[in-house]
Amino acid sequence: HHKLFNMVRISVLNDALKSILNAEKLGRRQVLIRPSSKVIIKFLQVMMRHGYIGEFEIVDDRRSNKIVVELIGRINKCGVISPRFDITLEDLERWITNLLPSRQFGYLILTTSAGIMDHEEARKKGTGGKILGFVY
Repeated sequence: HHKLFNMVRISVLNDALKSILNAEKLGRRQVLIRPSSKVIIKFLQVMMRHGYIGEFEIVDDRRSNKIVVELIGRINKCGVISPRFDITLEDLERWITNLLPSRQFGYLILTTSAGIMDHEEARKKGTGGKILGFVY
């Protein structure tokens, strides 16, 4: 049963990132994401911290929380990596090379024992983790 739960979590994040990317391509200023999840919120926080999106707001309606995200035209691509491969610090370089267009450009987002963070933070903390996705 755990497997199914994992799949659901991945597809929720996947749908969220697809909505963002589509809205961005259409030149929209904001996009509505539902349902909300902790993982999505953490992912958005990393994107916001690095200037890929503007503010976002969690809107509480009775059925499920949704998130309104302000877009600023900075995202070229974002997506999930599935399955969530375990990666060590040593593997990190290879993943960066494979997923990002250049070393100066973009972030892998990992879920680690110290929380969800980008690859630079993971490197600073000396921790590997499972790869969630990327943005550039």
